Amino acid sequence: MRPAAVGLVPRDPRAGRFLDWSASAALVLVPARTAGQRRGMSIATNSSGCLLVLAALGLGCAGLTTTSRQAPAAPGRVGLAPPTGDVHDFDYFAGGWRTVQRRLGTRGAGASDWEEFPATLCMTPYLDGAATVDELFFPTKGWSGLTLRTFDREKHRWSIYWVSSRSGALGTPVIGGFQGARGEFFGEDEDGGRPVAVRYAWTKLDADHARWEQAFSYDGSSWETNWTADFVRADASEICDHGRPKRSGSSASG
Repeated sequence: MRPAAVGLVPRDPRAGRFLDWSASAALVLVPARTAGQRRGMSIATNSSGCLLVLAALGLGCAGLTTTSRQAPAAPGRVGLAPPTGDVHDFDYFAGGWRTVQRRLGTRGAGASDWEEFPATLCMTPYLDGAATVDELFFPTKGWSGLTLRTFDREKHRWSIYWVSSRSGALGTPVIGGFQGARGEFFGEDEDGGRPVAVRYAWTKLDADHARWEQAFSYDGSSWETNWTADFVRADASEICDHGRPKRSGSSASG
């Protein structure tokens, strides 16, 4: 896949280094850090402004650690920033959704072993839209995931965090926003010990349809899409229970 217009293309890609959004939102090459939790992989935890929001929602932040985001000196710095957005970017996503998920079984190897499975999602906005929480339930997998989004009103950027029910760990965020109907969000991670740049891409197709894609870059110049989701709006009264996806014939404990 061709990199996006604001793509992550380092001038000096070196072994053991990968891309990072620094506190100043510039793109930087930094030494690989510990792994954390992106969709379908293991990663490092990071508190990054989540404590107040999670506490207010009763979700807790137990076990979170704060990691330094200091950028290295000038070498490797690229004058690109993640796209900005608006506090109402995700207003359209409130409510209930049915979704078809497609996940690549083998990442970073040019494979085509895609798996398809269903899911339901329920999303609730908070703080006048500046924070959103949704839970995604995979009935055929027996687990679920939670997405926390927070909007920085000063920088006009969203930070998106993913939590899997299998680990409970809050992952490092991807950062960005929407320009029109397309939103792009970038971050860093590790996949099986390999440093990767991460891209989320959201497309608002119409009022009742949306598409999400996750892609990794292992070389800093090309992208491999490894997870997609197509969303169709559903009646929240049928699929959601107090803001969470209903579990047919089972407990609602994700």
